[in-house]
Amino acid sequence: MICYDKLWITMEKRGISQYDLYMNYGIHRFLLDRLRHNKNIETFTLNKLCTILNCDLCDIAEYIPDETDTDQNL
Repeated sequence: MICYDKLWITMEKRGISQYDLYMNYGIHRFLLDRLRHNKNIETFTLNKLCTILNCDLCDIAEYIPDETDTDQNL
């Protein structure tokens, strides 16, 4: 599972709120909801967040193995 918990920490460190992302950077509310619930998002969005926050991908997302993840599910 891809988890976006680090995103919220990085945003706090940079002083950027969800409201800022929505109002000032064009990140739609439905994308913020998808991030809050660790749902799939496009790499374009990840790139945009890295640009806005001036950070690396590892500062906003991480892979956490799920017990249901197997080679058969790939």
